[in-house]
Amino acid sequence: MSIAILGVNHKTAQVALREKIAFSGEKLGVALYSLHQHPFIDGCVIVSTCNRTELYISFEHGSDIEYIKTSIEQWLCQFHQIELTDLKPAFYCYQNQQAVSHLMRVACGIDSLIIGEPQILGQVKQAFNVARAHSTVSLSLDKLFQRVFHVAKRVRTETQIGANTASVAYAACLVARELFQQSNTLTVLLIGAGETIELISRYLKSHHFDKVIIANRTREKALKLAKYQHAEIISLSEIAVRLKEVDIVISSTASPLPIIGKGLVERSLKRRHDKPMLFIDLAVPRDIEAEVADLNHVAVYCVDDLQHMVNQNLEQRVIAAKEADYIIDEESALFIQWLQTRLASQLIKTYRHQAMNIKSELETKAIKAIENGADVNNVIALLTHRLTNRLIHAPTQSLLHAAKHDYLTILSQSLDLKEL
Repeated sequence: MSIAILGVNHKTAQVALREKIAFSGEKLGVALYSLHQHPFIDGCVIVSTCNRTELYISFEHGSDIEYIKTSIEQWLCQFHQIELTDLKPAFYCYQNQQAVSHLMRVACGIDSLIIGEPQILGQVKQAFNVARAHSTVSLSLDKLFQRVFHVAKRVRTETQIGANTASVAYAACLVARELFQQSNTLTVLLIGAGETIELISRYLKSHHFDKVIIANRTREKALKLAKYQHAEIISLSEIAVRLKEVDIVISSTASPLPIIGKGLVERSLKRRHDKPMLFIDLAVPRDIEAEVADLNHVAVYCVDDLQHMVNQNLEQRVIAAKEADYIIDEESALFIQWLQTRLASQLIKTYRHQAMNIKSELETKAIKAIENGADVNNVIALLTHRLTNRLIHAPTQSLLHAAKHDYLTILSQSLDLKEL
């Protein structure tokens, strides 16, 4: 069997195309069944995320990969009702070790938009489990994905690729965790209800910041977020009254003017008896006056502070990715070695089966000849002569072919021939 990967990702296709060829919900199961019916495909797994749609297939060794690629391009276009001219420039195909290395890099987060992001491994595992549930995973693909999961674990353990945050939103949550140990006893005020605040709220929940207040200009936009977080909703005007209760403020709005000033924070600190406060301002222009940082018992981080932290971490992840590539090169070579050994075993089995069929055929003819009164010695001589000719015919043709292409020494060694 051979392995190939075909698809598009964030490097080759704009989001508009990636949206058109994504597989979601019931579509994925239907697609797996349909793709598996392809006459050349032995097994298939489909990974479909916001950043990529990739088809992982196993197929008979020696099959025409260009024909398979063209067929799958047409199938994909037909399935999603898109034009081939839109897909073709972004569509790629990797085979065997290149394919194996690519999948390992995907699962380890090296091929992601943000290097080392951990979510993709879970998405690859889910895609594999869905394919297995639909009985489209061949033995070769099963072995491949098990090897990939092993490699992803090695990379996470042996490198620092996932040790440091690579997003501003997550960095904000880590800063909060570092400054305050008992997260479940703290009160967090989120100002705004956009995508950044929504992402931060998810991180806060996973880090056990349980008491959350959301302040937003309109209550309707905050309702969905508040329901997910089990948070209280207040208006922007109520911040002045409630700030004394809050330990951490994270703000990201489009307000042209600051929402929280130095005077308001001073008054709140007095009511808190100087209990420490953390302000994280992700807005541009700022939601929190710069002078707030001059106050005692207050820590203030702006978006530039967090971005600097992220940039340093991304540099470390690039170094870790290079270390991971050494692991991937080693592991992909081991898998290809297993694949080639399996292919050799199958060829040996086929060769032995063919030899036994020739033996049985000639043996049956010899027995019939003896039963019909033919001389036994003549029958045996004819049997051995025919058997020898039939068995050495294919190797002889291979030797002649090898001589024309300068492979003769290698083939003679494989047949244990002492002299040329």
